[in-house]
Amino acid sequence: MFHNRMPRYEILSADAMETLDRGWRKLMTEIGVEFMDERALELFRQAGQKVVDNTVFLDPEFVLAQVAKAPREFDVQARNPANSIHIGGDSMAFGAVYGPPFVRQGDVRRDATMSDFRNFTKLAQSFEVMDSAGGVICEPNDTPLDSRHLDMTYALQTLTDKVYMGNVVSGVNAADTIAMSSILFGGRDNIVKTPASIQLINCNSPLRWDDRMLESQFEYSTAGQPVVLTPFILMGAMSPVTIPAALVQQIVEALSGVALSQLINPGCPVIFGSFLSNIDMQSGSPTFGTPESGIGLLCTGQIARHFGLPFRTGGGLTSSQVPDAQAGYEALMTMMPTFLAGANWVMHSAGWLEGGLVAGYEKFIVDIEILQMMHAEFTPLEIDEASMAFGAHEEVGHGGHFLGAMHTMERFRTCFYRPLLSSSDNYEKWMRTGGVDTAHRAEKIYQKKLEEYVAPPLDDAIRLELEEYVVRRRAELGD
Repeated sequence: MFHNRMPRYEILSADAMETLDRGWRKLMTEIGVEFMDERALELFRQAGQKVVDNTVFLDPEFVLAQVAKAPREFDVQARNPANSIHIGGDSMAFGAVYGPPFVRQGDVRRDATMSDFRNFTKLAQSFEVMDSAGGVICEPNDTPLDSRHLDMTYALQTLTDKVYMGNVVSGVNAADTIAMSSILFGGRDNIVKTPASIQLINCNSPLRWDDRMLESQFEYSTAGQPVVLTPFILMGAMSPVTIPAALVQQIVEALSGVALSQLINPGCPVIFGSFLSNIDMQSGSPTFGTPESGIGLLCTGQIARHFGLPFRTGGGLTSSQVPDAQAGYEALMTMMPTFLAGANWVMHSAGWLEGGLVAGYEKFIVDIEILQMMHAEFTPLEIDEASMAFGAHEEVGHGGHFLGAMHTMERFRTCFYRPLLSSSDNYEKWMRTGGVDTAHRAEKIYQKKLEEYVAPPLDDAIRLELEEYVVRRRAELGD
């Protein structure tokens, strides 16, 4: 995983932070947050919070006391210990796109399948820069709805040896993920001691936590598995249009979710989540890779650090329908502030297209290139006597060139970043090799990676136990 040791970009002044602080406290106490689960309401009642119907009016000092119980940093284990990750501090971990019902492969846009899910899982395993395949990389529409989570979790556990995300569609699905993780890691006690999955719990913005998300949150927090409490805010639709108002709402939603997890299981790991962008005020469509989302992302990093919480945000987001120039520059507009803010858990790092409706094969490779370049750009520069290269000047002299200098010959293989995808051929050579554009080069790369893929080893007894669990649960669920 990547350690971002570059300085953080602090966008908010002390006065701005104070104004936001007054704002979230007012919203939390006077408007409150809805929790559509009686267990959650009862926990808040027992903690002395005002509950009216499904709305909880939270005391900000109580919430801050709960937030203080959450760990600032924690580990998540992978079945290959070399791929385990650390959440918090200067650590950044990257997962693939999450949730699209459709797939784009070349010129074809179609329903996603289980085969696609497995392919994206293999691609995530194949690139070192990816710390996780994620969770619902795409929604496999050719498998039964009630049991597809079993197939997806099994694929994540067997086709990769990296950290994966748990299913959150229902409490039942969450319990299945926990049970399968317990099999993979040798018992529930082992995953309670060191978490084995990360789960996305989305707020139904504005200011409502729905029953399905809360069911999953109860399961995972009880088992000590980290949850990413994430407001889903598109400014102008799920929040007011101003960035400060969206930030205030985001704080209220995220912290209220954190408080609930600490009531469920004090000290359990959580991540301050953010998914903040805006809509097109002409069409009403969601937009991504916008300046406003970038500003919100930078603010979120500073806010999460203020509360002492690890945070999730960013990715390679775009509204583009295809892996074109728009897809590239919008993805970079999201990924650059992700690094400047020092996000700890980054979803949607590879493959996101069409506002998250589509998982794109070629876009996956474009994003891998961006991510690798960001790793290189955010690695601190080493400055020492050797890097001053005084001897090279002595050798070359005035008016010469350094191509054949000993200093160059000793370093030419590693001195500069070598692109995975980009072309720097001159026009004549580019034409002789077919005049292939970025999307078609990306197509060749992902196809080659899938051809070369080798599954990571897994103990046969564990594989068999997982398979038996999937078969048994599929039958119990009626599929």
